[in-house]
Amino acid sequence: MATAAAEAGPVPVVRESLSSKILRVVGRAPIHLILIVVGLFWLVPTFGLFITSLIAPENIQERGWWHFLTEPSQLTFENYRNVLDTEAITEALLTTVWISVGATVGTVLVAALAGYAFAWLDFPGRDWIFIFVIALLVVPLQMALIPMFSLYNKVGIFDTVLSLVLFHIAFGLPFAIFLLRNFFIGIPKDILESARIDGASELKIFIRLMLPLGLPAIASLAIFQFLWVWNDLLVALTFGRETQPITVAIFSQLRQFGANIELIAPAAFVSLAIPLVVFFAFQRYFVQGLLAGSVK
Repeated sequence: MATAAAEAGPVPVVRESLSSKILRVVGRAPIHLILIVVGLFWLVPTFGLFITSLIAPENIQERGWWHFLTEPSQLTFENYRNVLDTEAITEALLTTVWISVGATVGTVLVAALAGYAFAWLDFPGRDWIFIFVIALLVVPLQMALIPMFSLYNKVGIFDTVLSLVLFHIAFGLPFAIFLLRNFFIGIPKDILESARIDGASELKIFIRLMLPLGLPAIASLAIFQFLWVWNDLLVALTFGRETQPITVAIFSQLRQFGANIELIAPAAFVSLAIPLVVFFAFQRYFVQGLLAGSVK
């Protein structure tokens, strides 16, 4: 068979003609145009917020932000300097970083261990416990606010960073365990058996094999969790008084000084920009993580 294939010669490569390329591009043009228009409309509020954050206080009430596109010399970064000099905003940013990083790391670590256990460890009641974890996905977050409020008061951790971190970890775990378990179970069993034959412990298998192989799903989960915690307002309003993340700080400024837009706009844009930086830093893992466990 190999000789016959060699005698037949190389398989000719069919090249696409210029007319076919033009027809393909023209055929897809309406879809691309619609996507571009939708993308532009989606970005208009963000772009408007950025321009508003650069407008001097005395000019904000005069005209809409779009008028300043023709007069870029009137835009200034003085508003951002004022934001950085506002102690309430800077402390809120630091608090948000602590809460978001803590909740993300805690959720990823616990979910990775639990996902590996549900995927490859055999213990009594494993399937029933996993079903219970999946059932927790349908529990609304609002149902736990009052019970957790009472519990935090009794324990003495109310209005602390720890209380917010623990709450976000608890409600992030069901989805995180589901995602990572589905990814880990798709890893070939032969790899784990080879490691066990070589004498590797379960902890070593988890650290040396599962974590590197599960990096796409873990990075995707970290993005979801970080964005959810960073943008949270309801939980922070419920469990925080002095401990205020950036969303609560902006809400307080808007409630107390509704006309102080030169402070609110740059603070809101900074709160928006940091999650975007995190997303673009891990975006190459995002699509792979979304498909975790969908194909075996």
